[in-house]
Amino acid sequence: MTGKFAPSRPAYLRLVRASAWYDLVVTAGFATPWTYALLHGALSRLGSALGLGVLPALDPIQTLYANLMGSVVVVWAVLRVVRVQPSYGLFDGVARTLFAAWQAYALAHGAFRLLWLFLAVEVTFGLVQLLPWWGSWRTAASGQLSSPAARR
Repeated sequence: MTGKFAPSRPAYLRLVRASAWYDLVVTAGFATPWTYALLHGALSRLGSALGLGVLPALDPIQTLYANLMGSVVVVWAVLRVVRVQPSYGLFDGVARTLFAAWQAYALAHGAFRLLWLFLAVEVTFGLVQLLPWWGSWRTAASGQLSSPAARR
């Protein structure tokens, strides 16, 4: 995948920035106890209306972890919006792989089924940010194998 979405291309940087905007919009509500309480209620109502269940009752530890995650993701998103770089797409793809793994683990253990929607976005953004790197590494590796120095 060394074409349009190669890590060095402007299209890839737009993709990295788009994933940052998504993170900013989706996770800003997790960043403070007050906004998380509102978001928690809204997500529970949505999950109930769609037949996907509700979130467990709010408690201080759940709120703390939601706020920690929200704060870190918001800062990471702002960095990618303001100073987008190709390497940020690589790191974000790795982070999304981890997030997706933990979301899948939670879903396998009976978590709030609305989480499937978030998992789908994590996997999608993770793949589209990591695959161009894999393509560029493969191209670089094949170039090294065919160089005169590698044949000696």
